Amino acid sequence: MSILNNQKKVRLALPQLEKFSIEALRELNLKPDSIAIAFVTDAEIARLNKIYRKKNKPTDVLSFPSQHSAKRPNKMKFLGDIAIAPAVARHYAKKNGRTLQSEICVLILHGILHLLGYDHETDRGQMDRVEHKLRRKLGLEL
Repeated sequence: MSILNNQKKVRLALPQLEKFSIEALRELNLKPDSIAIAFVTDAEIARLNKIYRKKNKPTDVLSFPSQHSAKRPNKMKFLGDIAIAPAVARHYAKKNGRTLQSEICVLILHGILHLLGYDHETDRGQMDRVEHKLRRKLGLEL
């Protein structure tokens, strides 16, 4: 798995985030090298959100499935990329009563589930149920 920190605004504990990511992938029976994570600026996530979701504003996390996984997720292949904006995540952490570290872990898990084909906007709560179960297992629930 690769983690890139392409922003300087928010200090991150990258080794702990990498450890969490590996635990989450293991819990889902996925290989550690099945995702890549990039921490990006607010401007970059806003640009990506506008291009791919037609929403002209920053967001906290975006997932980009590989062409292979978008058609049929294969747990042995590279699933795709996750972009996270730590400055936006910091805002939501305060709003949700979580630490920044915990909020980013939630976003990593959320992004992985999107790469596996879950879509909370269309699936009648299935993604939310799976995500909350995994949050409890991974120690993210308050």
